[in-house]
Amino acid sequence: MGFNHSDSDRVTNTSNHLGLSDRQSLKIQNIMTFDFKKEFKEYYLPPCKPEIVNIPPANFIAVRGSGNPNDEDGDYKHAINILYAVAYTLKMSYKTDYKINGFYEYVVPPLEGFWWQAGVVGVDYSNKSTFNWISVLRLPDFITRKDFDWAVTTATKKKKIDCSRAEFITINEGLCVQIMHIGTYDQEPETVKLMDDYIDTAGYSNDLSATRLHHEIYLSNPRKTAPEKLKTVIRHPVREG
Repeated sequence: MGFNHSDSDRVTNTSNHLGLSDRQSLKIQNIMTFDFKKEFKEYYLPPCKPEIVNIPPANFIAVRGSGNPNDEDGDYKHAINILYAVAYTLKMSYKTDYKINGFYEYVVPPLEGFWWQAGVVGVDYSNKSTFNWISVLRLPDFITRKDFDWAVTTATKKKKIDCSRAEFITINEGLCVQIMHIGTYDQEPETVKLMDDYIDTAGYSNDLSATRLHHEIYLSNPRKTAPEKLKTVIRHPVREG
């Protein structure tokens, strides 16, 4: 695909807006499709041992709900449909008459989820029906609330799905411990224990609360990946001391 001068200006301007380094800006120009997983490996591809990270604020498409995510026709699956309907409407907006200022092509980032249960510290995996969740997809910084509102309206009309539950939110996670979990979702408690043991020895404490939640990032497609090979980033908020 050709790369003309106007494309270069567009990428340079948006890269500056994102605060990207010259190296990252050059990569955008070379590949023309920005991939958060590749450019921000420290957030999406942590090692299989716990580490402390400081996560900056970011904007997301979000849908809130409750209940077992495994229910075949449950609320969770409907929420995921809404997320992707809005996300891909934004991603493909450059092919429509609606123009987003500073737009560049990008890969829709992985699905993420924030999870909690009333009266439970952490997560009780044995009682999934009591889950509350906020499912999210990260947005590039050039997407404004106006662009988001357009996408919700457009997706509702074109996809024939009510997207009014979708929200535009900013999440500032701050100081966290994270790890790459490989295996089934039901095996996550073993990995969470590794995280807890690590922060105890490293001088940190868990800071899970009503506003700082258990966070998962799903890097594998469960329909195409063997359960024992599923890759999930697990992230918990922490504080020093």
